[in-house]
Amino acid sequence: MVKSKKVKLFIGLSYIILLSTFLFLFFSKFSLQEITSYDFIKDNRSYFLELRNTNLFLIFTIFLVVTILWVFPFLGFGSPIALMGGFIFGKWVGTLVVVLGLTIGATFLYIFGNFFLKDMIREKFLDKFKNLENKFKKSEFIYLLIYRFVGGIPWQLSCILPTIFNVKNSNFFFATLIGIIPQIFLAVSIGTGLEKVIDQNTEVPSITDLIFLPDIYIPVLAFFGLVLITIFLRKLFYKK
Repeated sequence: MVKSKKVKLFIGLSYIILLSTFLFLFFSKFSLQEITSYDFIKDNRSYFLELRNTNLFLIFTIFLVVTILWVFPFLGFGSPIALMGGFIFGKWVGTLVVVLGLTIGATFLYIFGNFFLKDMIREKFLDKFKNLENKFKKSEFIYLLIYRFVGGIPWQLSCILPTIFNVKNSNFFFATLIGIIPQIFLAVSIGTGLEKVIDQNTEVPSITDLIFLPDIYIPVLAFFGLVLITIFLRKLFYKK
């Protein structure tokens, strides 16, 4: 119990220090008014696209590292980074870098949780997810893949919850890599659509203009369709 409290205290303090350092460095360079202005977004769009076109490998590597850090240790979730990936890289490269970065970050988070938090996670969540234990024992990779696809659990918790079932690191990595592709692809597609909107509009477009653009409404509708499918599958997967 004492060890568990020390671990939680260490994690909490480390997270606060890292987040505070990042926010201090970021806002020492940019003001809140700047980063929320349309001109700022449009100008930096041009900067990132030029950097991407002149040195794709460099910007890809930087974004990959940022995405990994976004998940671990900053405990961020996938949607913002997926939108940004689509905005900078486009649909296909954006999906590649975001899925790869989220998967590596999630695997680091799982390994960390398996090493430091396993007992605490089992104590708090084993009874609630006891019905999944037998499923994972039958076919660890397949059920982990389904678990990743259907979601329904906050991203950070979903990364450490499999510590209950003691899944292999390699199975966790590849199941995550494959399982998150559909939703990440759709989120990245929305980010790509936003980039096209900004490219074609010198002024802030209205909500109506955004909604009726094919580059926006098609992936949005597909995303909601995927949500409905996963809700249905989720009820079957988590059924006792």
